[in-house]
Amino acid sequence: MSSYLLGAISKCLKVPRSSVQTIVRKYKHHGTTQPSYRSGRRRVLSPRDECTLVRKVKINPRTAAKDLVKMLEETGTKVSISTVKRALYRYNLKGRSARKSHCSKTSIKKSQTTVWNLSAQRPDSLSLAVAEPERWTSRGDGEVNLRMGESGFAAEPPVTVDQMFKTAVERFGSYTALGWKEGEQMKTMNYQEYYQACRTAAKSFLKLGLERYHGVGILGFNSAEWFISDIAAIMAGGFAVGIYTTNSPEACQYLAENCKANIIVVENHKQLQKILQVQDKLPHMKAIIQYKDALKEKRPNLYTWAEFMELGRDESNTQLDDIIATQKPNQCCTLIYTSGTTGQPKGVMLSHDNLTWTAFAVGRHVQLTEATKSQEIVVSYLPLSHIAAQMVDIWVTMKVGGATYFAQPDALKGSLVNTMREVRPTAFMGVPRVWEKMQEKMKSVGAKSSTVRRKVAVWAKGVGLKTNLSKMNQNGAMARTPVNYRLAKKLVFRKVRTALGLDRCTKCYTGAAPITKDTLEFFLSLDIPVYELYGMSESTGPHTISLPNAFRLTSVGKLIPGCETKIHSPDQEGNGEICFWGRHVFMGYLNQADKTEDALDAEGWLRSGDLGKHDDNGFLFVTGRIKELIITAGGENIPPVPIEDAVKEAVSLVSNAMLIGDKRKFLAMLLTIKCQVNGDTGAPEDELTPEAVELCRKLGSNATRVSEIAGGRDRVIHAAIQEGINRVNENATSNAQRIQKWIILDQDFSITGGELGPTMKLKRPVVMKMYKEQVEHFYKEVVTPSTPDNSLPPK
Repeated sequence: MSSYLLGAISKCLKVPRSSVQTIVRKYKHHGTTQPSYRSGRRRVLSPRDECTLVRKVKINPRTAAKDLVKMLEETGTKVSISTVKRALYRYNLKGRSARKSHCSKTSIKKSQTTVWNLSAQRPDSLSLAVAEPERWTSRGDGEVNLRMGESGFAAEPPVTVDQMFKTAVERFGSYTALGWKEGEQMKTMNYQEYYQACRTAAKSFLKLGLERYHGVGILGFNSAEWFISDIAAIMAGGFAVGIYTTNSPEACQYLAENCKANIIVVENHKQLQKILQVQDKLPHMKAIIQYKDALKEKRPNLYTWAEFMELGRDESNTQLDDIIATQKPNQCCTLIYTSGTTGQPKGVMLSHDNLTWTAFAVGRHVQLTEATKSQEIVVSYLPLSHIAAQMVDIWVTMKVGGATYFAQPDALKGSLVNTMREVRPTAFMGVPRVWEKMQEKMKSVGAKSSTVRRKVAVWAKGVGLKTNLSKMNQNGAMARTPVNYRLAKKLVFRKVRTALGLDRCTKCYTGAAPITKDTLEFFLSLDIPVYELYGMSESTGPHTISLPNAFRLTSVGKLIPGCETKIHSPDQEGNGEICFWGRHVFMGYLNQADKTEDALDAEGWLRSGDLGKHDDNGFLFVTGRIKELIITAGGENIPPVPIEDAVKEAVSLVSNAMLIGDKRKFLAMLLTIKCQVNGDTGAPEDELTPEAVELCRKLGSNATRVSEIAGGRDRVIHAAIQEGINRVNENATSNAQRIQKWIILDQDFSITGGELGPTMKLKRPVVMKMYKEQVEHFYKEVVTPSTPDNSLPPK
């Protein structure tokens, strides 16, 4: 019997196949000819046989309903006759039409998706069929149709995480996979050791009671143990669930409850305390593992990393191998939780194929070299709870046999550059704030240089920007490299790259949040092109990528082959909602069917929530976010990011800018000033950065602290800021897009303060709530007066 005949009805009713098998047989057409098979071969219908069977097999909803209800009641499932009738009508309608295009040999449309059915007994054995489109699920144990294509990247055979890892071991077994510092000594692990460590950890998880389709939460900074826990959870049939280290105990509790976490892996005592505070509210939790530092207390089911690994070291491989053999590429293996800016975080369900196919497509598209030719090296420091870090650090690197080296936990507080100099990565991914911090530091150092050095640097940057813009416009090809560029490279560019640890890096990327044109041009002038990529958790990371021979400033690049983009409801300028299609599109949100339906349109396209447009050359430009779009009281739609970026570019003192004005009569803005950051907590301090102090001196101010500027205390600085805003207003496309009021806040935005997310993305609803009083003050008067925060009236 065709598995489809069982599956179609069981999925309609959401009941087990075994409960409907007998009744389906009763209504099966007995004249159907079943295909013959060789002895020992798996019984799977060919596409043609499937089409023949579906045309002949019909189920009469009226006569079948009573029998089916009775049969279901005998198995303990209660369901009404009307529900059964609707399900059977749906089967008759969609079951046949789902195969129509394949039977007539017409092209498979997006509403009729090709799906690979994998045998549990023979994971390497595939049979192609066309099934009723079920592109998403909100069930942890659910399966989805893979969005396969007929050729190119989209036709790449699907594999599980374990299959991809095994291939990497076969090809790159002796090559370094992971590297980390212990004291002053660098430790490494090759691919063979890495794979065996993951298997041992997986057996330990199973011994601790990890259940199928339950979570393993991982709460800590990037490390080999983090990677091993992640992959081991997948191997053992659970879900790998990264938890942000900045999460509160309550936030950790929500994630653990949502994914039914059986086990939580924590880094140290600090993170352990968060879990212990809420453990009584976690009914599914069976064990906690701490992978750094000694345990400060003994508790039942609390293990050190060494104790944990010892649990599975001598365990039989049978149970683990059986679980791995039943895994399919279209099943969930990883949960990425959204930041939860406007509500509770949503669990983004990613399948094996989401991870393995995206890793393949990115590696091939970016032209990463495989280890057998020249090993790629990356530094892991961004939060692994975010898909960007996971995709780069774990999956893409594994696919090409690259080496991942771990930075220190205080990487974002200043130590990252030390790791970079030591490791010298060949590829580097940084969120915009990382590049901006580098820019600020370099400007600060440059300001202290001698007059001659500063003049040479200014000349070299001018040459670098002009040459690289020319390269960009010629798609990376120049007939002849200018002599002055070669000289600038020798005198300045090579030294800068060496100082940053980027002397071997040929691929510098940024993503996860908008980056300013000023920052892009700054690094381009230093012969360090920073390429933008764009995507989201729901697209398993990247959807578009910029390349050395195909990039434009402020563009997020072009499509990854095998994916598609649709601009929904474009306006006169071509701006509309960016929608995604491809094998990287997620399975759904865990236990949230309504949210999943909202994220996908009727044809299965993923709605990004971002506004964007294509230029004539196919480059995608993200122009704003629909939820962030400001609609003034006068009805004008205003994307805030371009105006915010323009202010930061016009006023170098400003670190963050947030535009206000939704349903208001005019625009206003919240500003923060560049300040020092506490090295231990990451919290903003009152002291200005050296660059900010230098700018104040040039403007005629002696200010060294934010508190000396905020609240209208420094008229010179306020006048300078207003002049910058006036320049931005002069370039506004309409009067409605002019900034009428602004204020400098007492402290900068930060992750610890809650205004920024883990990737430094601005949390607008949080900021609006925190500074509600200041915002309301803007709109107490209709007329814009000259105020301490507006020392000059807007032009």
